[in-house]
This record gives sequence, structure tokens and C-alpha cells, in this order.
Amino acid sequence: MKGIILAGGKGSRLYPMTKAVSKPLIPIYDKPMVYYPLSVLLMAGIREVMLITAPADVEAYKRLLGDGSQFGIRVEYGVQYVARGIADAFLIAEDFIAGDRCCLVLGDNMFYGGKLEEHVKEAAQRTEGATVFGYPVKNPSVYGVVEFDKDHRVVSIEEKPKHPKSHYAVPGLYFYDEHAVEYAKTLTPSARGELEITSLNEEYLKRGKLTVQLFSRGLAWLDTGTPEGMLNAAQYVEAVQSRQGLYIACPEEIAWQQGFIDDEQLLKIGNELKMTEYGQYLTDLVNRK
Repeated sequence: MKGIILAGGKGSRLYPMTKAVSKPLIPIYDKPMVYYPLSVLLMAGIREVMLITAPADVEAYKRLLGDGSQFGIRVEYGVQYVARGIADAFLIAEDFIAGDRCCLVLGDNMFYGGKLEEHVKEAAQRTEGATVFGYPVKNPSVYGVVEFDKDHRVVSIEEKPKHPKSHYAVPGLYFYDEHAVEYAKTLTPSARGELEITSLNEEYLKRGKLTVQLFSRGLAWLDTGTPEGMLNAAQYVEAVQSRQGLYIACPEEIAWQQGFIDDEQLLKIGNELKMTEYGQYLTDLVNRK
């Protein structure tokens, strides 16, 4: 399975912040924003990743992530020259996907806790159709919304409906079988000129191949694409890490737990960052084992 991170570009809701600082370098508390979606892909066991971003940000990402070898994975880069919607990611990544199954995660979405690893591994193991997630929210009309019948089967999925048919939003994390690119090519731009991810999900629903997994109660989904969202996410991360002493979205730790890198590699990274709490945390993981 291939992984795709769509990191956004000219349409970023953080403008003009992203004009002054490349989006990947904007921190959410103590680590770059991109570490959060990357960590989800690593939890799912994905070792081949394409990061798609605007032309101006590609080099910043490359300086940060390189070829991915420090995480025991391979990272490639794609460019979205025009903000044409989330589903455009599959057209950009067509050669990278190469007929494989894939997972797409939005670069400004953060997930943590509540059996997250179990959810993503279950979705990654499903070989047919598409899997999206349902998350209860107070204001569903600003999201894609999924509707269920009395037997919890998916009836409809709508993008930002004025009259939502449920309070379950669809977060920015999606798993697809090998037909994602094929179906994405059939989509037409919406009224706002974008290839909507909801339209792709509707295509799977029409074929009876859309699965919606409801996230466990207690799982946190935070959208960091606005200044308010960044502040809320940073406060959440600080509170959890300070209380538990465990890091949220530490890709080196997750790669180590998954067996992508070994003790020696983790210690090497920790020693390179030994003047920081982050580096000391990595070193302590091995020493406490």
C-alpha cells in the first residue's frame, strides 16, 4: 500500500503565514505540522510515501524529510501547481501509486488516541473498496457528512450540506483500493472548481464499495489548517505530553516500534538531537527498553 500526504498550497487557510514561513516548518507545539499525518501512515505500516505540495514548498519538505531513510521508509515528492481539490492528488500521484492500494491523509489533520492504530491497520488490510471514517461533530455542515440507515449502512455522503443528515463528519484520512486513480479520472470539477474527495467517495458508494468506520470515543481529530486550529492542537499536544511523558506523532518512535529502524538507528538520531528534549526522548526509548 502507498501513502499520500496532501500538504496544500496556494489555497492554504494559513495565508499569509505560509507566505512568510513554509507550511512544513510551521510547528504544532514541538514538531513540524507534517509529522502528524506522516505518523498516521507509519502506524498503518506504510513505507512508501508521496508528499504533494505547492512548488514553493518542495525544497523545504526535502530538507526536513529527505528521502525518508531516517524513518526506514521511502519518500517521494509531487507538485500541485494549482489548488484543484483533494481528489487531484490521485492524478498527480498516478505513477507513484502504480495500480496499488493507497491511503491519502491531509497535511493539516491531526489524529491521536482512541485505538487509532487499530483503526488504520484494519482499514489498511481491507483489499476491496474504499474506507473512510466517521467522527461526531457539533457543526457537521462545514464538513463532508455521512448518513446511515437504521442498520448502520451508508446511505449517502454529502459535501458541506446546509441540512446535514447526521452529525458524523468525514475526517481527512481515506483508504482506497487499486481503482482510486481510475475513478478520480472520471470526476468533474464542482461549482467551486475543485475535484472533490466526496465525489470520489460517492463513486465508491454507488458501486456498493464504501465502508465507513466510526472512530472510537476518545480519539482526537484536530484540523490545524487555521490559526485557531493550530493553537488548539498545540495546547492539546502540550497537555498530553506534559502529563504522560509520551510524545504525540513522533515518527522516529513509530518507525522504531514498527521495526522500520532498529535501536542503533534510533540512538543515532537521538544523539544528533541530544541538545533537545526531543532527542533525549528518543535516546530514553532505547535505554528504557
